[in-house]
Amino acid sequence: MNGQRIVSSAHLASEKGASLSEYEFGLIIANNAFNRWMLHCAKASGVNDMTPLDILVVHHINHRERAKRLADICFVLNIEDAHTVNYSLKKLLKKDLVEGEKVGKEMFYKTSEEGRTFCARYREVREGCLIDSLKNLNVSPEQLTEYARYMRALASLYDQASRAAASL
Repeated sequence: MNGQRIVSSAHLASEKGASLSEYEFGLIIANNAFNRWMLHCAKASGVNDMTPLDILVVHHINHRERAKRLADICFVLNIEDAHTVNYSLKKLLKKDLVEGEKVGKEMFYKTSEEGRTFCARYREVREGCLIDSLKNLNVSPEQLTEYARYMRALASLYDQASRAAASL
């Protein structure tokens, strides 16, 4: 390549932050592709009319087969707006993918039998359509794990910067 940077907003790609602008553009298109993938995978798994957040929430609730509170879901998924997760939970309850149980003052959510079946089908579709494609990238599982570590570290930098910007 000729040294041309691939960014979405050239006005943000100053010499000081050009590589960050490249990363952000990659993150934007990866996020949009991932969201589109989740929607199609969910549909192929037999459930329509879900948002990416609905899909993330049902999978997290299914994680380790332990009931989760709204606050737990928001914390793990790094979602600040709890009302968006609460809305997803209401939709998932209506679709019979999750069940709620009140314990004291707290509501705990777990996947229903239908929710567990959906998660299992989603896994099958994911493995059939996505996992084998990784071989084409010549990326080892260890490298992919390292990329994930970098993304989580960069996410924490964005969280810190967000707090700093909110205090301005």
